[in-house]
Amino acid sequence: MRVSNHDQPENDINEEKVEEQVAAEQVAIEEEPQAEAAAGVVTELEAEIEKLKSELNEAKEQAMRAAAEAQNVRRRAEQDVEKAHKFGVEKFVSDMLPVADNLVRAVEASAAEAADLASVTEGVELTLKSLMDALQRHKVEQVNPEGEPFNPELHQAMTAVPQPDVEPNTVINVYQCGYTLNGRLVRPAMVVVSKAPE
Repeated sequence: MRVSNHDQPENDINEEKVEEQVAAEQVAIEEEPQAEAAAGVVTELEAEIEKLKSELNEAKEQAMRAAAEAQNVRRRAEQDVEKAHKFGVEKFVSDMLPVADNLVRAVEASAAEAADLASVTEGVELTLKSLMDALQRHKVEQVNPEGEPFNPELHQAMTAVPQPDVEPNTVINVYQCGYTLNGRLVRPAMVVVSKAPE
């Protein structure tokens, strides 16, 4: 059979189409595993993204819980400090109430018509003793330095008097006792100090 020149270009076109189709199919065959692999990678990445989103949400919730817990702890601590300020002296007040009661009784006893001065004095002395005992229970100590060397950290000199028979700088009289709380000076003792004769 004889092929005309006229049919030749048509055959060439058909052959080219067939070759293109074969080449396209080969490319598709070669790309198919890559596409499947890419689809697998995409699926893995999407799963990883979901996992990370879940972990992020969980971390956010934990951070919110931790912040709330810290706020609760801070609020409880503030309340404890406030209560300590308000009621820290409650025990001290409880110890002072009997002293106040005894002073009220002493005033009532002294106001009575047949008041015996000796019994009133005794009552006041007992009240003073209960007061001093209560102060000692709360670590309040009296500073009564009569006869001791003058100490400017605990005493306040009101005056200095020449005293030949006493060592200079010695407390010879106490106007008002001082007090310390747990070793810290609350009020200095007001004293008269001896000095060398002129």
